[in-house]
Amino acid sequence: MLTPIVLLWSFVKDHVRRLREDEGGYTTETVLVTAALVALALVVIALLVKVVTDKANSIHM
Repeated sequence: MLTPIVLLWSFVKDHVRRLREDEGGYTTETVLVTAALVALALVVIALLVKVVTDKANSIHM
């Protein structure tokens, strides 16, 4: 489960490192990668909310 996340994270770190070294400014690619990361973050947050909500609902008092 974590392998795709680890691979994605290393890709993002490498991409950010290359962007920092480049002095050319923002490109369309940078904007698209940023938008994709924001979308991914929203998906992860939604999944976490679902997992936590399901777990909270399964607790019987």
